[in-house]
Amino acid sequence: MGKLQDKIAIVTGAASGIGRASTLLFAAEGATVVAADLDVAGLEETVRQVAAAGGDAQARRVDVTDTESVRTMVEFAVEHHGRLDVMFNNAGIGGEYAELADCSEENFDRIVAVNLRGVFLGMKYGIQAMLGSGGGVIVNTASVSGIVGAAAFPAYCASKAGVILLTKSAAVAYAKHSIRANCLCPGVTDTPILRMIPDAFRGTTHNHPLERMADPAEMARTALFLASDDSSFATGAEFVVDGGFTAR
Repeated sequence: MGKLQDKIAIVTGAASGIGRASTLLFAAEGATVVAADLDVAGLEETVRQVAAAGGDAQARRVDVTDTESVRTMVEFAVEHHGRLDVMFNNAGIGGEYAELADCSEENFDRIVAVNLRGVFLGMKYGIQAMLGSGGGVIVNTASVSGIVGAAAFPAYCASKAGVILLTKSAAVAYAKHSIRANCLCPGVTDTPILRMIPDAFRGTTHNHPLERMADPAEMARTALFLASDDSSFATGAEFVVDGGFTAR
């Protein structure tokens, strides 16, 4: 029996990277997954891989910055499956590679809209659904860049730091309703976002004591831990999986 047997989960950013790996793993562990992303072609490939492995996932095109899009995503899960047990707010973008004085306002607004507002909306509507069914689990993807500064990613750092405190706030508010909320803080991971910034890719990897980047599947295994009863006494915490980067 899987760690998420018969659970209903939403995973945003499911078209690639950590989102795809988590969708595959959650489904392998018995969950029915609503896989959400703007990238329809990537979503269809994720769902195809889930089906090929014998799992259950449905693709849902979602813009996490749009209230109606997120609300209807959650409604879809509840209407088709009766409830929502796990909300994994994973969608995110990297944006420009520029120091603060050179960071455009458009870049800042876009990153905050996806990385922070997107998580807020997923939590807001996910929690509303969970309140109606006796509880659930929120997992949010933050970053080690929400804990330590990165010179060329001011907007990204701010958005991910916001995710950490948003998670803690929800954990405190909804523990009495049997809703847990934690965030995953990856280090350098081999995802499409990372491949867009080769300079940061090389520099940050060398600062990891393990001297390599993570595979998305390694992050998915931590997300599974947080989504399952294996982490039943964990809430309001940031789980750092960074190859030792923040230990220096």
